[in-house]
Amino acid sequence: MEKNTKKSTESLEKMVIDMAIESWRFSRLFIKVANKLDAGEASKYINQLRYFQKKIEDDLNDIDLKMVFLEDQTFDAGMAVSVINMEDFEAQDLLFVDQMIEPIIMGADGLKRPGTVTVRKAQ
Repeated sequence: MEKNTKKSTESLEKMVIDMAIESWRFSRLFIKVANKLDAGEASKYINQLRYFQKKIEDDLNDIDLKMVFLEDQTFDAGMAVSVINMEDFEAQDLLFVDQMIEPIIMGADGLKRPGTVTVRKAQ
């Protein structure tokens, strides 16, 4: 019975992580659309989005999960991410995380899901 409980807990955690990542993706799209609106109307929607994002963050914290974002940080090969454009650079290039494609998910006991990023060369 304990084995099934652990499996169902892991399955539930995976579903929560999947929903959190998809809500993050949707939030990014929502911001792009809201930025096309006039400033007064856009701010109303952006405030509602901030509330939604805070709610997701708080709910994740309640179950010891956290989304980690690395944009503009110096890239290190030890980061818990896959880089989708690494072939565009030389090994000696100083790189920065340019864009998060998928956030890193951390739990109380460590990495739950690695992220996905693009990198850019230092200017």
